[in-house]
Order: sequence, then C-alpha cells, then structure tokens
Amino acid sequence: MNIARILFVSTACIAAGSAGAAEYPSKPIRLLVGFAPGGGTDTTARAISQKLTASLGQQVVVDNRPGVSGNIAAEITVNAPPDGYTVLLSTIAALAINSSLLKKMPFDPIKDLAPVTRAADSTNFLVVHPSVPASSVKDLIALAKAKPLNGGSSGVGGAGHLALELFNLQAGTKIVHVPYKGGGPAIVDLLAGNINLIFATGASSINHVKAGKIRALGVTTAKRPAMAPELPTIAEAGLPGFEANNWNGIVVPAKTPRAIINRLNKEFTAALLLPDIKQFLFNQGLDAAPGTPEDFAAYIKSETAKWAKVIKAAGIKVE
Repeated sequence: MNIARILFVSTACIAAGSAGAAEYPSKPIRLLVGFAPGGGTDTTARAISQKLTASLGQQVVVDNRPGVSGNIAAEITVNAPPDGYTVLLSTIAALAINSSLLKKMPFDPIKDLAPVTRAADSTNFLVVHPSVPASSVKDLIALAKAKPLNGGSSGVGGAGHLALELFNLQAGTKIVHVPYKGGGPAIVDLLAGNINLIFATGASSINHVKAGKIRALGVTTAKRPAMAPELPTIAEAGLPGFEANNWNGIVVPAKTPRAIINRLNKEFTAALLLPDIKQFLFNQGLDAAPGTPEDFAAYIKSETAKWAKVIKAAGIKVE
C-alpha cells in the first residue's frame, strides 16, 4: 500500500512537471543583463529579446543589473525560482573568471546555474602601433624577448588583460600590463603610440587597422572570424594552442526543469541563427555560437579551469 502510494505521488509529480513545461511560457520572461544599457551585451540581449517575444508568444523583457563584472545579475538569477521566467545573458566574467579573480564569490557558477546555450563569441585582435617593428606573432615574441614592451587593456582581469597574460605564459615573454578604465582610452593611447600593443575587440579596432593606423598580427579565437577572415589566429601565426575567446551565453537557475531548458535552447538557437541577428552580431564583431546545454556546460568548466591557471600564474588580484 505504501509503495503504491509512493508510485502514485511520484507519477503525479512527474505529470504535473510535464504539464507545467508544456504550458511554458504563460507569462512574461525576464532576461537579465549584468551590464548597463547601451553596451554590447545589452544590445545583443535586446535584439534577441524581440525575436523571442514573437516566437514564445510572451514578452521577453531585458532587465539591466550592472555591477561586479556581471556578478550582481548572476546572483539575482541564482536566487530566482527555477521556473524559466528568469533567464540570464552572462559573459565569460561571471561564469568562468570571477570565481578565480575575486576574493569573495557569492555563488558557484557551475553548481548554481544551469547552462542553456552559448550565444556569441567575440574575437579580440592582437594589434600593435606601427612603430613596433613586428609584422607577425613570431616577430613580436622575438622582439618582446629582446626589449621591454607594454600592452594596454580595458582593466585588470578583463578579457584583454587575460589574453595578454596567457600570451606571456605561452610565449615566455614579459610584456608589461598597462590597465585603463575601459577599452576606449586604451585604443586612444595605442593610436598615440604611448603603448606598444593591445588585445582589442574587433569592433573597436578593425576600422583603425583598415586605415593603417595600427597593425593587426592575429586574432585570439580558435578560428578566423567572419569580420576578418584574412587574419590568422595567433595559434596559426606562431603560438600553437593559444585561444582567448571572449564569449557570452544563456543560463538559468539550477534545478530548472530540463523540458524548459530544452525549450529555451531551441528558441535561443533559432533566434541567434536568423540572418538579421547574425548580421547584427557581425557588425559588433561577434559570431553566433549556439550549441547544446551539455556543450556549454563542458565549455564553462574548461574555461574556468583554464583561466584559473592563468590568473594564479600571473598573480592577478582584484579587491
């Protein structure tokens, strides 16, 4: 009798969960962004949200909660009900870097968040001032070993900084890091010749490269980007195994039903692969990169381990 009752209750719970997933969504969905309005992550979220509103039949509302490199929005997501109505478009920072970079982390990205899909990859360009006598990655490595060089970034612990430290570790160089308060000021100083090089976003540097104001030696991703297919990857150009991908992706609270995760994966993937969204991303120096929840989970784990080693080896600290 007890066994029969347990089976009845279990079956009822499964049926109720399936029914809830089948009815999803039945109300507006909040799409959290951990950065201020107007930035790349925000504009991507707003472009995708319009497509999802149409395909899901419910309003997808972008909610900006900036702060602590995306951690504030991520913590809100962690503490939200796992019902599919709070979704986060997060960057590599909150999902794979902050846990090694910050002294205090209020959540565990791997345990407390469930991956839905990777969304987009942002390629960084290794660019140098024309006065730097290096026309290739191999030239730059040889030069950096022969004389002091410095490299700017948008700030300590940012994607450009970590790419520089990974380059130092793999190439055996000691290029000095010069942090700025944003990528814009760093580019300005590079154009002025006040620093030697930067790992800059494609969107912020491509026009200067085409104008001949700075020289691009390679890209940081594992494959050549759509916006500059003529540029080799740094791995191709002389540093095998190098990859520093600045990505973002969709996550939801842990314990969100798998049926809802699957639905979100399907809808986000379809939106990301629409021609106008792909063009929109291309214009920002991004490539759409959707995949399965399992692929994204494995990627987050590998990126977390990779950058933890770099941060520790370089002695990077952020208060």
